[in-house]
Amino acid sequence: MAKIQAIRGTKDILPDELQYWEFVHNKISSLLECANYQEIRTPIFENSDLYDRGIGKDTDIVNKEMYRFHDRSNRDITLRPEGTAGIVRAFIENKMSYHHSMQRLWYSGPMFRYERPQSGRQRQFHQLGIEFIGSPDARADSEIIHLAMSIFNNLNLKEIRLDLNSIGTVRDRNIYQARLQDYLKEYYDDLDADSQKRLMSNPIRILDSKNTNTQTILSGAPKISNFLSFESKKHFDTVCNYLNLLDIPYNINDRLVRGLDYYNDTAFEIKTLTSKGQDTVCGGGRYDSLINQLGGTETPAVGCAIGLERLLLLAKETIELPNKYIDFYIATQGEKANEAGMKIMRFLHQQLFKIEIDVSSSNFGKQIKQASKKRAVACIIIGNKEVEQGIVSIKWMFNQQQENMTIVHFENSLSYLKKKLLFYKNINNY
Repeated sequence: MAKIQAIRGTKDILPDELQYWEFVHNKISSLLECANYQEIRTPIFENSDLYDRGIGKDTDIVNKEMYRFHDRSNRDITLRPEGTAGIVRAFIENKMSYHHSMQRLWYSGPMFRYERPQSGRQRQFHQLGIEFIGSPDARADSEIIHLAMSIFNNLNLKEIRLDLNSIGTVRDRNIYQARLQDYLKEYYDDLDADSQKRLMSNPIRILDSKNTNTQTILSGAPKISNFLSFESKKHFDTVCNYLNLLDIPYNINDRLVRGLDYYNDTAFEIKTLTSKGQDTVCGGGRYDSLINQLGGTETPAVGCAIGLERLLLLAKETIELPNKYIDFYIATQGEKANEAGMKIMRFLHQQLFKIEIDVSSSNFGKQIKQASKKRAVACIIIGNKEVEQGIVSIKWMFNQQQENMTIVHFENSLSYLKKKLLFYKNINNY
């Protein structure tokens, strides 16, 4: 019989690895809570039309990468390839603008794209996004960038670079695309195959090409900065000014356009300068027309998303996880002792101690060894003798000191137990 294995491009996150995920998630959620951002959760599958209209039919994501299918009711469904479109759909559907004109939101969860799996890139991957909906002000752009950079700084990730650009309004881009198209037509035969396909449908995406020959051709291409309207130039200059005030270094990259059609004006990426996995770890920008495009009223917005697998690849070396320990390990032998142990387990759980009960039926020597292996501060020992006498025996693992107390006394000695636990944790660096 063939083995059943995880599907290519997916990955199990096992308990030892999950510690790092939880550490990063807790750091980020605390930081965002301090900035008054509220968490939002949306479904992992949506009507495909949301992404056709939101991301754009000419993008690689919609054309090549979406997990798209018809369900049993023949509805056209897609597993979400990114988070922003779903947030916008929820914003419109739940009339969130009626409650507050500005919404500061964040989300985290799995996304799905049919890409070639490699380091930092899976077909099921995790994304954390930050969205500021309702403000056209350059301070909103700067706040999003500041928060994204703060996440990296809080994780002690120094070898990063912020790339920044303005891609202007739709009108600016249409004028620019026509000029770019005229320029690239002269080099059609020298462009790579993907760029040749994009030339007529979405020429601005050619700026993203990784092909060396195409990049050489692009070095002489017109620059989008020369086609920006006065308003777009002013907005971009103001964003740059705020970043200077916040001491956030940035690199202006006039070929940065992002892979989603809904962006306008500010576009940015945070890249790693190390060689581990994918170089872009965070990307975002302004999307003032998306809410209207998906059926809502005209509402400005700006946001970004961080690839968590990519972030974890970088952060694991800098993360110092707290030591794992157990307050009490419960060792029992004999039927009556097992029953008493279960009652002690319930009592300690209710008091929110960190505990584990041994169910191996091994001798006490082996159970106490397990307590040591699990880094228990204390081992509670209950055998037939202890049951007959109505006591529990507590062995403090640091110095092997053992003390007996009645079960009633044990249950009434919480402050004593907590002080003793704290004392041994401190001297043993738990």
